[in-house]
Amino acid sequence: MVSENNQQGFIPKHGGYRNLISYQKAEIIYDGTVYFTNRFYTKPDRTIDQMVQAARSGKQNIVEASMASAASKETEIKLTNVAKASLEELLIDYEDFLRTRNLPIGGKDHRLTLRFRELNRTPNAAYQTYIKAIENKSPEICANSMICLIKIVTYLLARQIQQLEKDFLEHGGLRERMTQARIHSRNKNKEPLKK
Repeated sequence: MVSENNQQGFIPKHGGYRNLISYQKAEIIYDGTVYFTNRFYTKPDRTIDQMVQAARSGKQNIVEASMASAASKETEIKLTNVAKASLEELLIDYEDFLRTRNLPIGGKDHRLTLRFRELNRTPNAAYQTYIKAIENKSPEICANSMICLIKIVTYLLARQIQQLEKDFLEHGGLRERMTQARIHSRNKNKEPLKK
């Protein structure tokens, strides 16, 4: 990985996805979805694979976007959006689970949602931070906790996309940086005119 530390040159800093809260929580969503589907669905139900793949796509596209940012802001934006779209698809699966079992989907003022807001302020929150909700004996609490996590991550990814757009408008893409670096190098290496 070039360069979480690259201070100069035209290749921007990239690859720091493990430090992104969106990635950290997407990993929790993936692990929670594996647990959830193993517990509440029976094989060979295709829903298991679809939900796990959507959760995996959300997580893995954050990684790929972070690494691709070295060469293409466009690719970084597209992959970040794919991560968001995959998690939105997963959100619908959890809502379908609740709806088809006549279980309530918690709103923004639901006690579980309010508790998740508190937990979300926990620094370095990991799977264990949310385990009582994710692995709760109540299917309603399990599914609603996953919905809360997904909404948090899709919100964070939407903000990342806005920031990426802003960064592109301010700093341009790789091609522009390459041109500027080449011009700078050429000007720096020119010999001064002799009088």
